[in-house]
Amino acid sequence: MSSEFKLDLPQRPRRLRRTASLRAMVEETVLRPADFIAPLFVVEGKGRPEPIKSMPGVSRLCIRDLVKECRELHKVGILAVALFPKLDPKMKDELGSQALNPDTLVVRAVRAVKHAVPGLTVITDVALDPYTSHGHDGVLNAAQDNVENDRTVGILCKMAILQAQAGVDLVAPSDMMDGRVGAIRQALDNAGYTDTGILAYSAKYNSAYYGPFRDAVGSAKAAGTKLLNKATYQMNPANRREAVEEMLLDVAEGADMVMVKPAGLYLDIIREVRDATDRPVAAYQISGEYAQIHAAAKLGWLDYERCRHESLLAIKRAGADLIFTYFAKEMATLLK
Repeated sequence: MSSEFKLDLPQRPRRLRRTASLRAMVEETVLRPADFIAPLFVVEGKGRPEPIKSMPGVSRLCIRDLVKECRELHKVGILAVALFPKLDPKMKDELGSQALNPDTLVVRAVRAVKHAVPGLTVITDVALDPYTSHGHDGVLNAAQDNVENDRTVGILCKMAILQAQAGVDLVAPSDMMDGRVGAIRQALDNAGYTDTGILAYSAKYNSAYYGPFRDAVGSAKAAGTKLLNKATYQMNPANRREAVEEMLLDVAEGADMVMVKPAGLYLDIIREVRDATDRPVAAYQISGEYAQIHAAAKLGWLDYERCRHESLLAIKRAGADLIFTYFAKEMATLLK
């Protein structure tokens, strides 16, 4: 073909991709430090950080180091953290009783962080899986084959009040029990905590990608398996319409924000939820998604930095306002 061949095209989209400045001018989705929420794992004692083997770069932190990390996160522009406790297995039982200890680990962690970094938004998980010996998110029935919904919700309400007393900004029920958002909202209001918000895990799927997280909080070890089946309360990965139904129920019950989890594998769900509500939408880039990128990059199969950025960009492009991600500190430092 002749080198002088020319197409008669009225539109050439590549014109706006020609230079870096042009590409930046027409960029539709932009990541910023304030988009990210950093999940953090806290343990008892005063020991050194405990690296989590299945989550490179992530460690369990004692309260002293947790406070230090929160200060550093705030300095690079992270506005919120989500705290997850890892308890000694000896403190766990079938009812998750330690969750209602007024001086339990996560309550002390909230107090310490809010005292040290008052401008940082602190989010706490409201679920029993870090506290139960069987690793489930609630109290099991007599047959030990299902979680009792209403009994569990009663415990979650008490958990939320304890966390609100400690000064948490948002409680985040991640258990997927029916009616828990409304019950928690009423319990908080009745206790005088009308300003404590609820970030509901509205569409939390029964994903196979939670393994590293369960290592981090010890729920997999408690149950004796990483393959813990939570299909009777977490959502079926095959379902799409159900996610919108769950979200609308949570909003009607008083959720201030809603969540889709996982994020990267459920971009279509994020978009469905985004289109169906005006509430802020969060999405959780879960441990398995994070671990995959690290593992593939370590083997030289993927470009770590580009995949990290693209994975987060896709989540925001799908409609998420906020992203829970273990890349939060790295990305905020880079963007800042």
